[in-house]
Amino acid sequence: MTAPAGAGWITEAVNEEAGFRTSLKVTRAVREVHGEQTLVVFDNPSFGRVLTLDGAIQVTTGDEFVYHEMMSHVALFAHGAVRDVLVLGGGDGGVAREVLRHPVSRITLVEIDRAVVDLMVSEMPSISRGAFDDPRLDLVIDDGARFVREAEAEFDAIIVDSPDPMGAGAALFTSAFYADCRRLLRPGGVMVCQSGMPFLTGGWFGGHAETLRGVFEDVAFFLSTVPSYTGGPMAHAFLSTDPSLKSVSEATLEKRAEGLGLATRYWTPAVHRAAFALPPYIADLVAPPAPLTPEG
Repeated sequence: MTAPAGAGWITEAVNEEAGFRTSLKVTRAVREVHGEQTLVVFDNPSFGRVLTLDGAIQVTTGDEFVYHEMMSHVALFAHGAVRDVLVLGGGDGGVAREVLRHPVSRITLVEIDRAVVDLMVSEMPSISRGAFDDPRLDLVIDDGARFVREAEAEFDAIIVDSPDPMGAGAALFTSAFYADCRRLLRPGGVMVCQSGMPFLTGGWFGGHAETLRGVFEDVAFFLSTVPSYTGGPMAHAFLSTDPSLKSVSEATLEKRAEGLGLATRYWTPAVHRAAFALPPYIADLVAPPAPLTPEG
């Protein structure tokens, strides 16, 4: 971030190596919190209220529904019988809000920085909509990588709502972290994590897919379009011990959705199925390497 919240514009260095930055106009500076992380909240004409973390856009009230619906409903509707959910990150409460619309028994939400939760409840309450007060939610303030390394409980679904793989967030993109998550998944369980912007980080994205394939039996990706996350569509990894989960039929998804009566703004059974259709430039990045053949 190249300017303080009251200076007129916020500029995020999205990808310096790729020569790409993005700027948002600040119509009103709301609040800044300086601690382990620098949190800035401001208002913007198009995106409403915006949170940045160490200079990177994290969430906006204008388009948060896209990310939170896709991170939550793709996993839960694909599984169809989720009871226990682990959310790593997600201190804004948006993923928890959407998960709690399902008949889950328990959410364990692990957020490293209590200041994020407090700031979001205070300044952007429309995102959590009371999720932190739901008796089914257990808020744990801890490092996500340490939590999964030490935890013994099992989960039907794990949702990794992490920042980009830099700084403290880098620990949530390692093979050791994924192996710990895999250990906590029940048979037939599903895990979803944000996997960045393939157009801007093609080399990293391919390596990310390889890392995941080294841990999970079935690795797939789906896409969403979150306007404030600029640089093309956003990828989400979809990981499971059950290969059939990534191809649940639209009819089955419709039946499950009708049973809950959810009103959504982005996720639908048709969008769910279509999101797994990757354009060639992305599919090529995550394609498994061709098997070696004997010479001659």
